[in-house]
Amino acid sequence: MPMKLLKVRTTRFVTVVEKCGKPTSYTLWQKPKNDRALENLTAKNRIMTIRRGAGAEFGEVGFFRAERTIYLQFPKSLKSFAGQRIIGIKWDLVGA
Repeated sequence: MPMKLLKVRTTRFVTVVEKCGKPTSYTLWQKPKNDRALENLTAKNRIMTIRRGAGAEFGEVGFFRAERTIYLQFPKSLKSFAGQRIIGIKWDLVGA
């Protein structure tokens, strides 16, 4: 049986940072449904979820609750990257 290939567009993390600014990490201190700041950032498409697993890590625009994830907050909207897989995460470009 032939291998299925992903039909998802990919974008390099550096490209996202160039267009949307340097991100900072976002920490959940309470349940997401009670976090008004997170709701606001999500509505403005300024949150990226980084999924870390056995394979390579990658990012997705939006808030996705899952195991082994990191959330990044961007100064500008990520709407133009929605639905794409963000690859090549460079942690030295992430602010504190």
